[in-house]
Amino acid sequence: MRKRVKLKGRIKTFTKFSIYLGILLLLMNVAVFLLDYRAGIVLAFFTIFYFAVTLSLYFYNKPVIINELVSFATEYGQIQRKLLRELDLPYALLDDSGKVIWTNMAFEQVIHQPKGYNRSITTLFPSITKDRLPAEGGVDEAQYDLQYDGGEYVAKFKMISLREMAEHSSMIEARDYNGYLVAVYLFDETALHIALQEVDDQSLAVGMIYLDNYEEALDSVEEVRRSLLIALIDRKVNKYISAQDGICKKLEKDKYLVILRKKSLAQLQESRFDLLEDVKTVNIGNEMAVTISIGVGYNGLTYAQNYEFARNAIDLALGRGGDQAVLKTPESVTYYGGKSPQVEKNTRVKARVKAHALREIITSKDMVIVMGHARPDVDCFGAAVGICKIAQTLGRKSHIVLNEVPASIQALVSLFRNNPEYDGDMIVGSQQAIELAGSNTVLVVVDVNKPSITECPELLHYCKSVVVLDHHRQGTETIENATLSYVEPYASSTCEMVSEILQYTYDNIKIRSEEADCMYAGIVIDTNNFMSKAGVRTFEAAAFLRRNGADVTRVRKLFREDALEYKARADAVSQAEIYKQYFAISVCTTEDLPSPTVIGAQAANELLNIKGIKASFVMTPFQGRIYVSARSIDEVNVQVLMERMGGGGHMSIAACQLEGTNLPEAIGYLKRTIDSMLENGEL
Repeated sequence: MRKRVKLKGRIKTFTKFSIYLGILLLLMNVAVFLLDYRAGIVLAFFTIFYFAVTLSLYFYNKPVIINELVSFATEYGQIQRKLLRELDLPYALLDDSGKVIWTNMAFEQVIHQPKGYNRSITTLFPSITKDRLPAEGGVDEAQYDLQYDGGEYVAKFKMISLREMAEHSSMIEARDYNGYLVAVYLFDETALHIALQEVDDQSLAVGMIYLDNYEEALDSVEEVRRSLLIALIDRKVNKYISAQDGICKKLEKDKYLVILRKKSLAQLQESRFDLLEDVKTVNIGNEMAVTISIGVGYNGLTYAQNYEFARNAIDLALGRGGDQAVLKTPESVTYYGGKSPQVEKNTRVKARVKAHALREIITSKDMVIVMGHARPDVDCFGAAVGICKIAQTLGRKSHIVLNEVPASIQALVSLFRNNPEYDGDMIVGSQQAIELAGSNTVLVVVDVNKPSITECPELLHYCKSVVVLDHHRQGTETIENATLSYVEPYASSTCEMVSEILQYTYDNIKIRSEEADCMYAGIVIDTNNFMSKAGVRTFEAAAFLRRNGADVTRVRKLFREDALEYKARADAVSQAEIYKQYFAISVCTTEDLPSPTVIGAQAANELLNIKGIKASFVMTPFQGRIYVSARSIDEVNVQVLMERMGGGGHMSIAACQLEGTNLPEAIGYLKRTIDSMLENGEL
């Protein structure tokens, strides 16, 4: 680097001041010469002598002055260097390649390296690469959060141009300076982060604990022991919360309010809320094990907001079937447990109340629009037909939203199209439904509670009154602000729920054989011929439909399959891979069939007949996506597993859809998910 050092500024003016005075004297000499040439000659000799002395002194003293200034600057720089060297703030200089060229003592203490460390900054902080440093033509400053040797720092990087540094000098002028340096400042925020973490750990979380089957459990034990059963459960719950330095207050006979620190909540999460399993061990002769649901809200702006989160979480836990813990924050919802099958409620009080509420809503409107999920199945269409029957009985016009007719329901749809007993516009598309919707229209959503996968999500915004009827477990995404929501995870199918509602909507209601066949078919398909999730109320609903004209033989004929479909299902079963001894994984790759996803679901059911298989998974590529059908009998909760992969469903029947992936990647993703959940004890 070449330097040309010159005086500048006030120092330059001061050293040349005598020369400027000489020029003024020369001008005065000219003026005197014009007035009197003899005086001008005398003054001219004096002026020559003055210039001779002044120039001699200037050229003699200039190097001396420069040397003195350089000496002073050097001594001043040494003082600055010593102060910077002993500065408590960690400071270092880097060259333009990111190599450390100078460090002060505080920086050396942080990195635990001696003086003279001259390696790349990346060797100290791997995340700081050359492209993240300030550079010419880029950003002048940068700031990053770093962790080093247990400490947390904020590192600030600032570019120092050598040319600009020279131009700002007050005494000397430097030219042809090229390149730049990078200054590094480390601000230790370890103590601040520890303090913030401590404050966060001490923040309060609000929880609610409900006993899922309080009445049923008490009914299963003799009366003299009921108080003992309640006392044992109370002791379990209170001891569990007290061990975490929390407060537990019993609000009602089956409800508890819990206050605890967020740090304690983290410990409960690590143990995966083992209270869920611990409560089930309470047994004093009761035939039914007691299960609980836990809802916790935290990270809210206020305690009131945490309480609201807890209420939403407990509602979500109950809506998903109970026996689980749900944690809700402003950003996310986390689930724990949910391994026990849902207990069927023998009472129909809730169904009767919901039926009367639905009747009031429909009678207050002029029109009913029924919508299910995209690519509706038999249960979805059967439930929609049942709602249309309710609307017809109450004297209201009804429509079913159906954009395309999957092969699985073509036979059912044909029963109503071109049928003189039904209106020609009974089945409409999304656009037509939006045009029909208005302020005096009620939208009934069946067999789905996720707005994103409904047949027409936009329709939810056009109807002020929305009713939700579903039997799937609720997830994070739900239809909000529904006028009436009836979600029962223990129900075998939505058709079962609609059949019960039909009986309470109108006394001695009569339904046509086509309608009875549709709803009966929905129950048969979702229960796999009454072999899965079929309870007392399932058979009662089926009996009601049989009394109203449903024919088993007719339904069976509707769902007979051709040879290609039968062969495709057999191929999927024969090619199954047994993973980890208990999981069957297969692929259904028949693209030429109209509904390969249905074949995949049937193959998953068939795989459960293999001895030792706890869960089955069949992947079906279709229309650019991979559809995963998951089935189990009772030991594995496939709904939790499918939720982890972005889907959902029931404990024994669930599914998900994967986009932007191929079959090998999807199979690998499924296996990794199984491994992870097995390792964490979630399956």
